[in-house]
Amino acid sequence: MWLYHNEVFTESQIGSYVGFVYKITNVSQARHYIGKKLFWFSRTKLVKGKKKKVKVPSDWPTYWSSSLELQLDVVKLGESNFTREILHLCYTKGTMSYLELREQMDARVLENQNEWYNGFIGCRIH
Repeated sequence: MWLYHNEVFTESQIGSYVGFVYKITNVSQARHYIGKKLFWFSRTKLVKGKKKKVKVPSDWPTYWSSSLELQLDVVKLGESNFTREILHLCYTKGTMSYLELREQMDARVLENQNEWYNGFIGCRIH
């Protein structure tokens, strides 16, 4: 489950948001991960012989980051040892990228590797 302002976030709350910036915490080891996730993906579908873009839901409800180390810890330690918190709901991909980078820089994720799963940060703001 995802928490937003200490309350469970549900699909009905998505509205016009395109995605969110999040923090996953390993409560047993006090390690964290900051990332971003889209609520929807654009896919190309063939409709009457023509390519058409369609929106499909992402896997956000079950998502555990792109960090392989974090994913392995979730399997090893169990989901109950982790919290998933939405820090920011975003209306644009650009805002989402900016806020993810800002949160990572503020937390100094690359300077404190024993506290963070983030192995690198990168940003493309558009």
